Amino acid sequence: MLNGSYNVTAKIQNITHYRFWVSSKSPPYPNPGRYAVVSCAASPSSAPQWPDLAVSASATKELNAVNSTASSSAATLGNRLRLGSLTEDGLSYKESFIVRCYEVGINKTATVETIANLLQEVGCNHAQSVGFSTDGFATTPTMRKLHLIWVTARMHIEIYRYPAWSDVVEIETWCQAEGRIGTRRDFILKDYANGEVIGRATSKWVMMNQDTRRLERVTNEIQEEYLIHCPKTLRLAFPEDNSSLRKIPKLENPAQYSKLGLVPRRADFDMNQHVNNVTYIGWVLESIPQEIIDTHELQSITLDYRRECQHDDVVDSLTSAESVDGADGLPALEGMNGSPAALKAEQDSCQFLHLLRLSEDGSEINRGRTEWRRKVPR
Repeated sequence: MLNGSYNVTAKIQNITHYRFWVSSKSPPYPNPGRYAVVSCAASPSSAPQWPDLAVSASATKELNAVNSTASSSAATLGNRLRLGSLTEDGLSYKESFIVRCYEVGINKTATVETIANLLQEVGCNHAQSVGFSTDGFATTPTMRKLHLIWVTARMHIEIYRYPAWSDVVEIETWCQAEGRIGTRRDFILKDYANGEVIGRATSKWVMMNQDTRRLERVTNEIQEEYLIHCPKTLRLAFPEDNSSLRKIPKLENPAQYSKLGLVPRRADFDMNQHVNNVTYIGWVLESIPQEIIDTHELQSITLDYRRECQHDDVVDSLTSAESVDGADGLPALEGMNGSPAALKAEQDSCQFLHLLRLSEDGSEINRGRTEWRRKVPR
């Protein structure tokens, strides 16, 4: 189990086991006066029997004072209960998450969409912790003044071991300048219980004008606003020669596999009024052959984002196998009913190229690469 005098499990138990309390005498938390929690009350046998609090004028006044103090220090209830904070040097941010039952898939482990959502969450929380805006995904004061927002240009995720339901994952993130066109944000994922690195990720972000939807260069003023929160020397989650930098060729027709007529749902749009980048991951995986899904698990995914998808767009997802280690395409079709997917399923690893395009005119939305490894029996 988790070690430490006050770890993630203990904090969650404190939140769920105790009723609302105001008194500063003998609070159930290690840091008196820091928390004011309203939560689900546990059964009388499992929780300390605190005296019922009458709603008096003095209690209300005391509570208002507490709330006023919290407000003046720019703290919110979410900030106080969030299991994350800046590291000691203030140049990166760590946060822990419990994998919930609705975040796992058919393998009884977290899906890659879950991982991608957690990466997005920890990145936004990092930006919020250093004072950037929560309205528009981590915009600086100058960006807000000029109506500029960050959008994803590339995302690369590698998962060495998928966490299961109720596992606790710790994610560290930091950002750095990426030339004059944007920023780079890296991530390291660890099993909180033993510190094992279970995944890494890197992403590139560019600025877009929210009104014109055109890309903008990062000015010196904007760089100065966020570089003070970045490592002073280059720090990468992956070595520079890692596959995260490999160019993704455009998938040419005809594709081996396809899923046509995908339509964005209302829930797929984020606060910046465009389809969230995690939705594209799901669309890419829709055209993976079922034989691969049954026998393999996703090891890495790289996506290049080329254009926005609007609410009334119809999307086609195309996939073809990519040669591995210089091999010239798929092996000869022998047996297995001549199925390329069946042949690929016999291999320990395989990889695919992907293309998302508009059904109407074939305009490229996204291109990607996935690498798969054979599932290990559990």
